[in-house]
Amino acid sequence: MPELAEVARIVHFIRKHLVGRTLANVQVQNDDIVYGKAGTTAAEFQKAMQGNKITGAGQQGKYFWITMAKPPHVVMHFGMTGWLKIRNADTYYYRTTNADDKEWPPKYWKFLLETDETPKTEAAFVDPRRLARIRLVDCPADDIRKYTPLRENGPDPLTDKDILTLDWLRDKIKGKKVPIKALLLDQANISGIGNWMGDEILYHSKIHPEQYSNTLTNEQIQQLHNSIDYVCTTSVRVLADSEQFPEDWLFKHRWGKGKKNQSSALPNGNKIVFLTVGGRTSAVVPAVQRKTGPVAKEIDDEDTVEEKKEKVAVNSKRKRTAVKEEEEEDDDKDEVAAPKRRASRKTRPTTKRSTLGGR
Repeated sequence: MPELAEVARIVHFIRKHLVGRTLANVQVQNDDIVYGKAGTTAAEFQKAMQGNKITGAGQQGKYFWITMAKPPHVVMHFGMTGWLKIRNADTYYYRTTNADDKEWPPKYWKFLLETDETPKTEAAFVDPRRLARIRLVDCPADDIRKYTPLRENGPDPLTDKDILTLDWLRDKIKGKKVPIKALLLDQANISGIGNWMGDEILYHSKIHPEQYSNTLTNEQIQQLHNSIDYVCTTSVRVLADSEQFPEDWLFKHRWGKGKKNQSSALPNGNKIVFLTVGGRTSAVVPAVQRKTGPVAKEIDDEDTVEEKKEKVAVNSKRKRTAVKEEEEEDDDKDEVAAPKRRASRKTRPTTKRSTLGGR
């Protein structure tokens, strides 16, 4: 899924090729998921864009928008496979040799834009899996972040540095008891950090992704704050072109999982392992990211040990009682222990399997 850095790349190209241009032709594909689930229709989008002038573009994490001379404005989210193509412009953040990527109009397009200039600029929003969202927001351009869906999301690490301060981050982390990776992925906390960026940030912070957030020390939180700024700033500066990422980044070496003749290790030999945290596959370097406090699995183990101790105590007591007394005692204990066991099962963290995609 495109994350903060990849979205920053497309905002750059929108500003370079579309801002200041008037849309002479707008074509749409009816899609009651990509448009409809965001509360908009393709026809409404076409009516709002046709003949209108693009005046700006912006970003908050994984969301981005195009502001128009006359509202409503367009707010978009790429989902898993969405992207904005601009004809004859290298908008992709990875190298592709797929012949389909050179077709025009491209496959799976949701809207096509043409400007009124000569030569004209052409753009297309594509999404094979239909998990992207396109919506209209009717408000003054300067107020767009005050409206849904942007207002429900956390601060952007680069745009909102005045909000995402060290003190703010410390309060956020200390106030929650969740694996730190899950906290970073929750867009209600911080906008734009996805799976690979979260792993990169935690690797540079030397923090294990499973460790509970409220167990991090002030020094770890300071390093985490520094790493958020470092990873986000560096990746956006090169417009998410991974070939320009520093050679010591985890990103450069994490894609060997499940592939023949490719090891999952750093050049210095440190092994990369893969864990499921917050429902996502996480790349971790155990030699660097050591557990310095409780993690979800350890808490689960402790609960299991306590249950075993309780059962052993019950069994020992049974041996010292008569059969009739034992049966009566068992009935009493089952009434108490069963709800406790059910409660314990409900509180254990659960995970979903997820696959880690490569480029």
